[in-house]
This record gives sequence, structure tokens and C-alpha cells, in this order.
Amino acid sequence: MERSALVWPDWPDLPARVGALSTTRDGGVSQGAYGDGKGGGGLNLGLHCGDDPQAVRANRERLQAFLPGQPAWIAQVHGAEVVDAAMVGPYQPVRTGDASFATRAGVVCAIMTADCLPVLFADLDGKVVGAAHAGWRGLAGGVLGATVRAMRDAGAGEITAWMGPAIGPDAFEVGTDVRDAFLAAMPDQATLAAFRPLLDQPVKFLADMPALARLMLARDGVTRVHGGDLCTLAAPQRFYSYRRDRVTGRQASLIWIK
Repeated sequence: MERSALVWPDWPDLPARVGALSTTRDGGVSQGAYGDGKGGGGLNLGLHCGDDPQAVRANRERLQAFLPGQPAWIAQVHGAEVVDAAMVGPYQPVRTGDASFATRAGVVCAIMTADCLPVLFADLDGKVVGAAHAGWRGLAGGVLGATVRAMRDAGAGEITAWMGPAIGPDAFEVGTDVRDAFLAAMPDQATLAAFRPLLDQPVKFLADMPALARLMLARDGVTRVHGGDLCTLAAPQRFYSYRRDRVTGRQASLIWIK
């Protein structure tokens, strides 16, 4: 797999001793709905979405060439639990959670997405890193704040964040239930402004997940926030998208201390 198959974050204040990347559909061996969208093999990393397990394991092996250790894969449930990535491994019981953090070199935080918002974190000294899976339920439920608190408890100073590929503000159509969940969590005008009404459907909105994430992060004192401009649904030949395809693979966003 070539480096060009991956997304290397444009993250100006990422510490030099921290590495981070997101994957795309490119560079793997999965076929059919899990392919690269161009007739070739896809880099699906999810064992839970119907793909051939041998193909997924081969894809994970290809990704491993760019990482210092095995990714700490967790069972994501659209919640707000944060786990210590050092406690996740091939010989450990499967850990349930939607975010992880690490304080040791070579421990790789990893989350998988196919429209949900992946958010990577690092403190400016490069001592603590984290990764969060922010679907709308987890985002409204406070997964980003929980990750920030876990990192600070582990010794993090000022934190910077990067938002990876996710469904964009011109593509994420939601109902009043989603808007109301965020208004309950953050009842202010800025939250309301992140939901653009669809003129032909008065109870439908286009939700701006990156904008909502920035509001959530600011509430927890994280204002160094980058990324959020790669839309999964709008790029069928680059990213998997559950909202677009239903049967599809998963990309990953990963971060580690070197």
C-alpha cells in the first residue's frame, strides 16, 4: 500500500513526537461493496460489516506497515466510554467503548467510521494522545468531553484536535430528534445554527457535525481544532459511507506517540 492511499492530517500544531493518519478505501484487497469504488481492492478494516474476514485481516496487515504497534481496536457502541488503549490487545478481552487514550510510545489509539466523525487528540507536549468515535449520539452524549477529561487525568496539558473524514454539512440529513438531542446538551443559538432547515421538508435539517464538535470541544476548553473538511458521502471513490451505501466497509483514524 502506498502512502498516497492514506490521509495524512493537515494539523499544524501536532507535536513532532506524535503520529496520526486516517485510511481511505484505497490500497486493500476487499471486493464488491467493500472494494475501492473503482473496481479494485478496498481497504475495509471492519470485521463486523459482512466482509470476508481473511480480506479484512490482510487489509489490517497492510496498514500495520505504517504503525509502530498493533491498533487498539475497540467495540464501538455509539456511547461515551473512554478506555486506556494500553489495556486493549490481541490477548485481552474485547473492550467496549467509543474513545481511547494512550500515554506510552507505540500504543496506537484507533477508531473506525463510515460517516461518523473521527476526532484525534494530542496534548501539545506530545505526552498524551486520544481518539474518539463521534456519531451523533455519542457527540450529543459527551464523548469528546469524556475523552478530554480522560487525557487530562492522564497528565495532558493543552490539547489540540483534528477531525477526520465524516459525513459533511451538506449531506447529513436529520430529523428533529437529532436537533433536539443537541439542543438539550447545548441550549444556545450556536447549536441551533448548526442545523440548516430543508425548505421543502420543514421537519428535516442538514446537520453540521464538525461545527457541533467544535462547540462541544470549546465548552471543554479545547479551541485548537483542525480538519473537518473531508465528506465521506460525497466521495464514493475515496471513502466508505454507510448513509450512502448501507452495505459498506469501514475506514480508521489512528494516533500514537512515537
